[in-house]
Amino acid sequence: MRASSENSNKQLPFSGRLPAIDALRGLLMVLMALDHASYAFNAGRFTRDSAAWWTPGTEIPTVQFLFRGLPHFGAPTFVFLAGLVLALSIARRQARGDSEHAIDGFFLSRGIFILLLDPLWMSFGYGSNLLFQIMYAIGASFCCMTALRRLDYRLLVVIALVIILIGEAFAGLAVLAGGGQPGFFGALLITGGRLMDKAFVLYPLLPWLAYMILGWVCGRYLLLKKNASPIAFFTKVGLGSLIVFVAVRGINGYGNMALLRDSLAFVQWLHVSKYPPSITFSAYAMGIMFLLLALFWTWYQKRPGSPANPLLVFGRTPLFFYVIHVHLLAASAHLLGMYKTGGLKEAVVAAFCVLLVLYPLCRWYGQIKTTRSWKVLRYV
Repeated sequence: MRASSENSNKQLPFSGRLPAIDALRGLLMVLMALDHASYAFNAGRFTRDSAAWWTPGTEIPTVQFLFRGLPHFGAPTFVFLAGLVLALSIARRQARGDSEHAIDGFFLSRGIFILLLDPLWMSFGYGSNLLFQIMYAIGASFCCMTALRRLDYRLLVVIALVIILIGEAFAGLAVLAGGGQPGFFGALLITGGRLMDKAFVLYPLLPWLAYMILGWVCGRYLLLKKNASPIAFFTKVGLGSLIVFVAVRGINGYGNMALLRDSLAFVQWLHVSKYPPSITFSAYAMGIMFLLLALFWTWYQKRPGSPANPLLVFGRTPLFFYVIHVHLLAASAHLLGMYKTGGLKEAVVAAFCVLLVLYPLCRWYGQIKTTRSWKVLRYV
């Protein structure tokens, strides 16, 4: 079924900005600022969220782990919301008469632009290596969605869930086929890892494409099921995802991407594989995300939200925020002589300062986007 035929009704139920989505994205920006401040300032940052980097039986520092591990839902949510907003945006363009060719051209070019941000800009905020991270995942997924969006949304649900459910088997096959290493395309698409000297993939395409597909499907569901309650839907899916997380993590076998629990301790339950994403990571992240969506949707259902609300300010300019904050934090840490030498207190103070600096900048940029028709503004 073509996306255009699904949206023949020109009266779209979500024709303007959705404060709930903006607020959730704003919360993600705050959590990212804290995590990336920890990367720049915190010498004890916990980064063992992959079986490849973990030795079973190693003690987990609780506070450091929670500072890093509890916001794990952020990156999948960022990709998911990009897919959801993509569905709404394309529906609006179709409703105003844009051609399918023009729609594909814009989102393909924007996807390439976002993809290139990682190796050409974001990597310099993390050191001397070329890194393919969240921007690569989102940009490449945008490019894939120009074709996938034409499939029936129910088929897309199946595709996304299959990618998540057999991801661990795919990862094992990629490593086996490469003789112990995933190889160039295995790293790029399935497992992550080294591409070449000083070039690494942390967010392989296929697992993260699954989150964008699910976001797209959610957007299509909201458009097509106009009488359905988004709050009830988000709550049910969120609780269902957390039940899957508890079941798979409790069994402690397949679905954990070989990063198993060492005990029944709380931190061991949350110590799931993000690199690459496991079923438990996906279920935990999606569960928290859907419940937060239900919460924000309830809160903003009858409230437009103040334009000065920091969450809305950051959430309406997420890419602008993202491409600046990492470099501000890294530059500050180097200039102060505190790069990776402090602790959590220094990281929190640094994140707070960066948020203070970015708040007026993001508010200014948000106003520019709403008052100017420059085409370049649609890319950032």
